[in-house]
Amino acid sequence: MIGTPAPAPDLTVTGVTWDPASPVETDDVTLRATVKNIGTGPAGPTLLDFLAGGRKAASAQVGELAAGASTTVSAPIGTRDAGTYAVTAEADAGDDEIELNETDNVAGAQLTVGPVPSSDLVAQAVTWNPGTPRAGDSVTFAVTLRNDGTRATAGGAHGITLQVLDGDAAVKTLTGSYSGSLAPGASTAPIDLGTWTAANGRFTVRTVIDDDANEVPVKRANNTSAQSLFVGRGAHLPFDMYEAEDGVLGGGAATVGPNRTVGDPAGEASGRRAVTLNTTGSSVEFTTGAATNTLVTRYSIPDAPGGGGIESTLNVYVDGTFLKAIDLTSKYTWVYGNEASPSDSPGAGPPRHIYDEANLMLGRTVPAGSRIKLQKDAANTTTYAIDFINTELATAAPNPDPAKYAEPAGFTHQDVQTALDKVRQDANLTGVYLPPGTYETAQKFQVYGKVVKVVGAGPWFTRFRTPPAQQNTDAGFRTEASANGSTFSGFGFFGNYTSRIDGPGKVFDFSNVSDMTIDDIWAEHVVCLFWGTNVDDSTIKNSRIRDIWADGLNFTNGSSGNHVANVETRTTGDDGFALFPAVDHRNEQQTGNVYEDLTSLLTWRAAGLAVYGGGGNTFRNIHIADTLVYSGITIGTLRFGSIPALGFEANPQTRFENISLVRDGGHFWGQQTFPALWLFSAEYAFRGIRISDVDITDPTYSGIMIQTKYSGGRPLNPVTDTVLTNVSISGARKSGDEFDAKSGFGIWVNELPEPGQGPAVGSATFDGLELSGNHQDIKNTTTTFTINRT
Repeated sequence: MIGTPAPAPDLTVTGVTWDPASPVETDDVTLRATVKNIGTGPAGPTLLDFLAGGRKAASAQVGELAAGASTTVSAPIGTRDAGTYAVTAEADAGDDEIELNETDNVAGAQLTVGPVPSSDLVAQAVTWNPGTPRAGDSVTFAVTLRNDGTRATAGGAHGITLQVLDGDAAVKTLTGSYSGSLAPGASTAPIDLGTWTAANGRFTVRTVIDDDANEVPVKRANNTSAQSLFVGRGAHLPFDMYEAEDGVLGGGAATVGPNRTVGDPAGEASGRRAVTLNTTGSSVEFTTGAATNTLVTRYSIPDAPGGGGIESTLNVYVDGTFLKAIDLTSKYTWVYGNEASPSDSPGAGPPRHIYDEANLMLGRTVPAGSRIKLQKDAANTTTYAIDFINTELATAAPNPDPAKYAEPAGFTHQDVQTALDKVRQDANLTGVYLPPGTYETAQKFQVYGKVVKVVGAGPWFTRFRTPPAQQNTDAGFRTEASANGSTFSGFGFFGNYTSRIDGPGKVFDFSNVSDMTIDDIWAEHVVCLFWGTNVDDSTIKNSRIRDIWADGLNFTNGSSGNHVANVETRTTGDDGFALFPAVDHRNEQQTGNVYEDLTSLLTWRAAGLAVYGGGGNTFRNIHIADTLVYSGITIGTLRFGSIPALGFEANPQTRFENISLVRDGGHFWGQQTFPALWLFSAEYAFRGIRISDVDITDPTYSGIMIQTKYSGGRPLNPVTDTVLTNVSISGARKSGDEFDAKSGFGIWVNELPEPGQGPAVGSATFDGLELSGNHQDIKNTTTTFTINRT
């Protein structure tokens, strides 16, 4: 032993209480905390923070404390809405003292605030259709009212005013009303308010409900609500989305959430809320805004006790009359254990990836304004979590030219391959038309020899299917350069992958080809829709990628000049959209790629968009929401294992423009937390990055995190030449979970020695930065990174 430690304080919180002891909504609440110095030396004056529900509520000064001494401090937090709040007190919140132990400064308790007798009329849901409008769309608005109070509302008319605001100016005002009394807990059907012709830009939708005569004043603050509306961001596909929590519940159905817990029905749901149907007769009902003859349901049902999934049904009603049952399975969900490489064995650890989707042709056209209900009846023998539904009016496309398009003789793999071969050998034929039907396949189709158009009747009608009784069948399409210029459009591809296998499982596995078009494709239960190695001047558009095990699509190894447009990914097991300039097959930089009008939802294992290098590539008009464990966008220069790659070019620059990141981020690789937007300088040059018009809302841990990789204790590459313009970050709250200390930052310049990392190195410039509602707007305790704010 060399010497003895110098005396030092150690501040801890020994108790958190409040006054009054059992408050109701009209009571002013005062929080109290007892702080004790359990160290060996005195503590100087410090600050204590009170948090309620993950947000800083108040602070209190703590005077000097001798070793062994304690004191009680208090701070008022005003009135609170009815509910239960996690209240925590953090001693030495400003890190003013060097303590013997810096990890024991926090204590907490659960504060319950009771309701006052009153009605409480709120906007349960404010919806618009289409959900991601573009300029020129006619956007229809509807409001669902709910009485969250303990008394019925008064009778008569309850007025609603909805305004679309551009800044403070109203560009559209719509009005409507509901007549009658609402019982406690009851909801109205959606109330149509009218339409607005959309224009590109950022808007706020403000909804005001007239005060109810039975509402006490304290319950009227929530009569006004606001939501962000971004026009021109995201994919615009031909279906409408209806969130279950916005529907009308019956028979004991319950809304769960919000939370951010992986493996939980709310935590893995869109908007982090869902509806459970656990008792016979429970239901959720939706009112259609447009005619439909189809239904997609995102759902979760239990796994089999030993893994492998179960089969079940759920009944579908239209306007109160039973129509048919939809078939559900958990065969393709429920993996367990380590987030990096989960297993399908329930014994491997905690669960994750619990949602799948099912689709159904209704068999008739259901008019706009109809009520579609999902109901658990006696024949539906399990429990259900419903996240959302999609509806669309689908029509089958005919053979574009029977004289030019061959048709398969049947629905086998060989029938289709024979038709492809026939087109290759006949100069008078342009392509293959795939009539409506289910085509069985268990291997790759080979397309070569000439330009070929493979055209289906539409993804609801022409569908490829791998053997349902098998697992992990590698099927899809391969092409050769002799078929450059080919098109694949208008069909679905439904695989049988129940786990991730790197290598096979790509529907389109293209190498060394160009001028390809993939259009109006629907893929599920495969590994990837598309993997492009040295693919140039090709287009992927108007497609939907759902419930797969790895990247939605990835261009790599010199792929340049490609266009990805109007594509949505949901529940991908790796990056939704990726660009990775690896050089293991072709040593060439990736340039001139454009990814635009994209939506990525509910990525369950990686980022919504990941860009790992390149130059002159543009990513714009993008909406990313509810990534479960990782960033919404990763901008990083990572080396993946032994695969060499290229970093970012200084010129031409890489641009990210007009993007929404909503409820993104999570924890991965053990103890690391990830933000909505992650800037990571690693093995290769990080430079030439331009980010503009990005709105980050309600991130799980932080809005933007900047990190640097180290080797041998030294940083590999700094962040340089990086400019962010017109970025807004709001709602970065303390998480309240085991990663609470790594949460609540609008911008976090990561100073921690995470595995293989250290304090971020370099600089970034922010021009027009807006920060609001964050626990801490900017955290940068490093001496190695500079934020330049103009």
